[in-house]
Amino acid sequence: MSTQDVKGKVILIAGGGKNLGGLLSRDFAAKGAKLAIHYNSESSRADSEKTLAEVQALGAEAFLFQGDLTKVENISAFFNETISKFGGIDIAINTVGMVLKKPFAETTEEEYDTMFNVNSKSAYFFLQEAGKKLNDHGKICTIVTSLLAAYTGLYSTYAGAKAPVEHFTRAASKEFGSRGISVTAVAPGPMDTPFFYGQEADDAVAYHKSASALGGLTDIKDIAPLVEFLVTEGWWITGQTIFANGGYTTR
Repeated sequence: MSTQDVKGKVILIAGGGKNLGGLLSRDFAAKGAKLAIHYNSESSRADSEKTLAEVQALGAEAFLFQGDLTKVENISAFFNETISKFGGIDIAINTVGMVLKKPFAETTEEEYDTMFNVNSKSAYFFLQEAGKKLNDHGKICTIVTSLLAAYTGLYSTYAGAKAPVEHFTRAASKEFGSRGISVTAVAPGPMDTPFFYGQEADDAVAYHKSASALGGLTDIKDIAPLVEFLVTEGWWITGQTIFANGGYTTR
């Protein structure tokens, strides 16, 4: 299946209303897919409604779903509503994440719980629901982080909470493979979006820009085509975490 062959396919995107998720929504809409677009909270509503209007202007059937995906019932409701509206799901993409930059010794229990709920628990049950609900030969992709290959402090809860998703991806790919479902994860470098800047001081931003071999922050326009490839003609890649970061980190 080439990226042009998503016409009529149903694509569900968690965090699909803005940043990388919004770009994916628009790209797939332009190729004729049907979109189920999730956003988390009221703070994302305006961006998500703008994305919805843009994908509908491209001729795509689409709807918005608001919900906190750390609550498993909301993940189930998102998948169920998509199936109710469109009859099935072919591709599920999870871009949800939350960053905390804080010294290990200063991190609170509440912060730990929040970070693992957002980055690990929601990813696990998203994969579980996708495994239950996707059509045969479906495709699943989760966004993680290139910090998984970094030797650094201050991101213990962010990188730590994303790290299990690598094994979730391997396990899910092994278990779902008999139905022709491929499961991948993509690990971008620090992306040039508001998601990145919220916790970084100017000197840290300068460092991150200088740290990649190719120079600069990761552009979502360089990540979207990779995700689109993995859930279409790149389906034979499964169980893998693909690092795409311009040489920011490597294994």
